[in-house]
Amino acid sequence: MRTTCVIAGGGPAGAMLALLLARAGVDVTLLEKHGDFLRDFRGDTIHPSTLQVLDEIGLAEAFHRLPHRKAYRMAIEADDARIPIADLSALSGKYRYIAFVPQWDFLNLVTAEAGRYPNFRLLMRSRVTGLIVEGGVVRGVRYRDESGEHEIRAALTVGADGRDSDVRRAAGLRPKEFGAPMDVVWLRLPRDPGDPGQPFLRASAGHLMAAINRETYWQLAYVIPKGGYDELKARGIEELRATVARLLPYLADRVGELHGFDEAGFLRVAVDRLARWHRPGLLLIGDAAHAMSPIFGVGINLAVQDAVATANIVGPALLRGPGPRPPEVPEALLARVRRRRALPTVVTQTAQRVVQRLLIRPALSRSGRQVLPPGIARLPVISGLARRFIGHGVLPEHVRLPARQTGSH
Repeated sequence: MRTTCVIAGGGPAGAMLALLLARAGVDVTLLEKHGDFLRDFRGDTIHPSTLQVLDEIGLAEAFHRLPHRKAYRMAIEADDARIPIADLSALSGKYRYIAFVPQWDFLNLVTAEAGRYPNFRLLMRSRVTGLIVEGGVVRGVRYRDESGEHEIRAALTVGADGRDSDVRRAAGLRPKEFGAPMDVVWLRLPRDPGDPGQPFLRASAGHLMAAINRETYWQLAYVIPKGGYDELKARGIEELRATVARLLPYLADRVGELHGFDEAGFLRVAVDRLARWHRPGLLLIGDAAHAMSPIFGVGINLAVQDAVATANIVGPALLRGPGPRPPEVPEALLARVRRRRALPTVVTQTAQRVVQRLLIRPALSRSGRQVLPPGIARLPVISGLARRFIGHGVLPEHVRLPARQTGSH
């Protein structure tokens, strides 16, 4: 098979890039190793910067028809204090909230829109097994599906296949790891109408738990010390139930619904990034280029911003020139994507690492009664700057690659 751009990974970065290229008229093939997008306990916070992108491509109305919940305020609930983090309702712009939507609904929306274009192909259950390299240039991928091994040749190969990227591994690129003091255990419990409405972070000595309102249930992110999952399981499900009931007393009558750790999800938290996002013919974006901590919940939005920048910078080159052979993509353009997105990546990860050091690590310490460091409410990440940082991020992108006006549907 030949295509102009082959993208490995049907997450937010890969799906959005595929849509933006397809609507511009680029022949694009998206590979997704799973059979569907229906996987629980994935990031699903859609921030104003992503809502603006959806608006710019005419998908905002369809997005808001999806079941979702708007969050206007973020706060930390400690044992003896409530600390506001950000009031997003005071943001400038059209969208002044975070929308919580199951990630599979978001990805189904984006890929369904891409599917309206005849130059888009989505191959499910297709996992990259290697790169096609000729003369030092990546010319496509090898992949395996249910029928066997195949090849796709392309002018540009994009790895958007997550923090454990097969494409990155095949390219021999290794990210620099910055470490994280925690991992996350995801839980689900029923929600009653009288429960709190807005999401929040519950902090207590030795414990952190984020609570996300899913209307009919709570999605809970229990933060544990790095490498502590086996110890948590060894202590038994009864202790975890008791912890949830103590941190969130209104759930005490429902913790019995948590029957065992087989119902939980586990996230190994990592903060890392590549120094080089590209090789000739190859570009890495999203978590494949920079794994983000769940702090601030900005992973989807950084991935989408990467996709928009890639489409803006590389898209015109992919459209250039008639003839059956795809155009060559200058490596200088791939380097421009990395330069464009390096600042948002570094600033966001630095802020996450500051929070890890000043909040997460002390809170997970079992010694002492002080959970939050003195004066944390006056830190820049807790001040009014958090409103814009969380809502719009650093250097928000806007769609510049125009849609093809004729013959695209």
